[in-house]
Amino acid sequence: MTKPSFLWMMYRCGWGSKEGQETVLAVEISRAGFEWALEHACLSHYERGLHADRATWKRQLKRAPARVQWDPERDLHLRPLDHRSLQLGLAGEAARLYADEWTVSITDITSLAHTIHAHVQDGDLETARQLLPDECPYPVAEGDLAHLRH
Repeated sequence: MTKPSFLWMMYRCGWGSKEGQETVLAVEISRAGFEWALEHACLSHYERGLHADRATWKRQLKRAPARVQWDPERDLHLRPLDHRSLQLGLAGEAARLYADEWTVSITDITSLAHTIHAHVQDGDLETARQLLPDECPYPVAEGDLAHLRH
């Protein structure tokens, strides 16, 4: 799964403390690869009005090399916010392309996760905010995500 949000990942891995998730990696992929995945993705759930019918959606989902779901974004205390972030699951051809062609860099950010979490636990939210990785909305052309709206 790819998650464009640092705080969502911290929610998912418990700030790098959940069993089997003690190492937090930031994987940078090419924009072309990410856009290919979005173009070839299917929503992970049936959406009336977006899909012709449930059977059509199931066929699309089965063939799609990528799946999208929209998860609540998180705050520094990992509580859900009102807006959502895209979660992208890769399989088959997309997983191969991700591993072999799209990956630009991999950085171990476990210590950063632990440092930010320590500031949150100490109530020093301003320092924690300053240490968060820079994140911004991901611009896409009008209509490019129409098949993934929730």
